[in-house]
Amino acid sequence: MFNATILDQAHVIFDGKVKSVILPGDEGEFEVLDFHKPIVSSLKRGEIVIDNMGFPISRGIVRFQKDQLIALVEL
Repeated sequence: MFNATILDQAHVIFDGKVKSVILPGDEGEFEVLDFHKPIVSSLKRGEIVIDNMGFPISRGIVRFQKDQLIALVEL
C-alpha cells in the first residue's frame, strides 16, 4: 500500500493508504500501484479511481515518488 492525496484549491478531497489509483492522463488512462516508477503527468477530464471509489475531475497534475502520490486537481 502507498499514500495518496488528492487536493483542489479549497480542500483535501482524499488522503489515505491505497492499493491502486487509476488516473486519466493526457496520453491515456494509467494505473499506479506499490513501487511504481517515479512519474509526473498532467491529467485531463475524467475520473480518478482510488480502490473502486471515483472522483470526477476537469483537469490536474499528479506526481508519484517514494510511494507517495499527490494530485492537484480542478473539479
